[in-house]
Amino acid sequence: MAQTSTVLFLSATTTAVPAKIPDFTLRIAFNFLRRFPILLSAECRTVSAKRLRSNIRAIPPQKYVYPDPNPEFAVAETQKFRGELKEKLLKEKGTFGDELDAVVNVCTEIFSEFLHKDYGGPGTLLVEPFTDMMIALKEKKLPGAPLAAREALLWAQNYVDRDWEMWTSEIEK
Repeated sequence: MAQTSTVLFLSATTTAVPAKIPDFTLRIAFNFLRRFPILLSAECRTVSAKRLRSNIRAIPPQKYVYPDPNPEFAVAETQKFRGELKEKLLKEKGTFGDELDAVVNVCTEIFSEFLHKDYGGPGTLLVEPFTDMMIALKEKKLPGAPLAAREALLWAQNYVDRDWEMWTSEIEK
């Protein structure tokens, strides 16, 4: 059976590391190196742990900046949302009755506001607009609030990010 071994190299030069390194991780590394000094080069053996720690500097984590909402995308996606939500909710005509258009209008208005103000691409789809839909429908005493909000959320989860990707890829061409 073949045997493998791992060799640890440590340099005394300034090294950039992630901003949050637990103190116990450094202790474990120094204890390991103290037990197995042969793994250190002669230059590194003379470097104290205190000096080595002072040479390690933290880099703040990078922040991803989401793009601003796109009004043209918001308008197009709102129209698509309205049509497909109405089509889905028509299957439950018994639940909504004559109030179907009012339910779709409330959901569409809230969804449109979210797309215009907050949606900036994948990773920015929030649950709040859908809970707002349910609350608004209940406050207006419209039927099927949980069903309409759930259908709206499921539609958004399935289509909005994908549609954004297609929209932005067409713009780049």
